[in-house]
Amino acid sequence: MSMETSGKVLVTGGSGFLGINLIRYLFSKGMTDIRSLDLVEFDYPEKDRVDAVIGDIRDEAMVAKCMEGVRYVIHCAAALPLYSEHDIYTTDVVGTRIVLAAAQQAGVERCVMISSTAVYGIPDHHPLLEDDPLIGVGPYGRAKIEAEIECLKIREQGLCVPIIRPKSFIGPERLGVFALFYDWAYTGHGFPMIGNGKNRYQLLDVDDLCDAIWLTLTLDKATVNDVFNIGAKDFQTMRADYQAVLDEAGHGKKIRGFPAAPMIWTLRFLEMLKLSPLYKWVYETAAEDSFVSVEKAEKILGYRPKYSNRQALVRNYHWYVDHLNQFKNASGVSHRVPWKQGILRLAKIFF
Repeated sequence: MSMETSGKVLVTGGSGFLGINLIRYLFSKGMTDIRSLDLVEFDYPEKDRVDAVIGDIRDEAMVAKCMEGVRYVIHCAAALPLYSEHDIYTTDVVGTRIVLAAAQQAGVERCVMISSTAVYGIPDHHPLLEDDPLIGVGPYGRAKIEAEIECLKIREQGLCVPIIRPKSFIGPERLGVFALFYDWAYTGHGFPMIGNGKNRYQLLDVDDLCDAIWLTLTLDKATVNDVFNIGAKDFQTMRADYQAVLDEAGHGKKIRGFPAAPMIWTLRFLEMLKLSPLYKWVYETAAEDSFVSVEKAEKILGYRPKYSNRQALVRNYHWYVDHLNQFKNASGVSHRVPWKQGILRLAKIFF
């Protein structure tokens, strides 16, 4: 049984990569009464169609005001792993607590929580299931676990809170760490891989993630008030999937594997010196299998992903090339801008 889809939607983090893709998706579904709450200005072509509020989810008064008249909340806002430990905790844990409490107080019907498969840490088996132990790696992984605990607490008070754990997702507007790879491909370089690349590392196209969010937003509350892994259904080895982008770039370059242990120790050292943008969750899982089961989402939600890893990577690469002039001088720590390559830029000459 589906519910009607009228009413105001609040998207926290609406100016981010997921936020803008989700807002465009909601528009395509006929949901036009949308409010965004984000620290960053909403500077997309759709800005005249969105009630865009610049504010912080850690500001209780601001969040309470943004909840006025809201029927559904999709909580995407988060401080990503390159932020300080303080900002990660106060945003991802305290901010989530504030959003949930305000939603409950305002009589919101449901609040969809975007968590992360980082909550599983570096596991010893695959595929990962929703009831597997949660062992976060680093401040971000631990904060996501605590944020989910806040969701479980508010559920006990009657608020419907579907929790989505997506794999790393890519697509239009996605830059961040993937911009490093796309830059090397576009400029005619091969790319180093931690390990031999024979591990299977599942990704997710943002459009498939939006499909999953839509399902948790519109299906019966009793059905969706649960936790769901979301990822691509079709994925191969890391070497094969990422090679598809180098092939698309057309320079004849190849993925080159290197022994994992020396590379990881080198990247740990460079991270400590703040010379590399790669953080522990990226480089310590890159040589390992990393994939979740999506059978629960398929069975309960009817989730049917459209894109394979390769298709998602190539689709994101084409968006990167088509919009290169818009961000080639930008950098930062969010998914909306390229991350500074640091000393890794010098390594390009060897590939």
